[in-house]
Amino acid sequence: MSSRFLVALAFVSACTPLTATALQVELPAETASYVASDLPGYQLVQQNCLICHSAQYVLTQPRTLPRSYWEATVGKMSKVFGAPFPEQDTAAMVDYLSKTYGAERPTPAAP
Repeated sequence: MSSRFLVALAFVSACTPLTATALQVELPAETASYVASDLPGYQLVQQNCLICHSAQYVLTQPRTLPRSYWEATVGKMSKVFGAPFPEQDTAAMVDYLSKTYGAERPTPAAP
């Protein structure tokens, strides 16, 4: 680049005020929900997971995932992404996710 261009660019940049404006985004209504359950983890998942993402996230996971996957995922949400739930909630949340969405869910009865 020529030095004239750089000088002109610096002048324009210095003379042009930069303003930021807020962007308003309207999201569609939530349609996915967690499967209701008597397991204690159901309420904890409702309370702790929905503050960061939709239930759709869980619904897109393969149904063959083992408990170890759900343990790692819940741990990652807490330790890596900083999800604000107490560590003592982890076991119940993993239990609910494993038994409702993972490899531990009951097999449907044959017709």
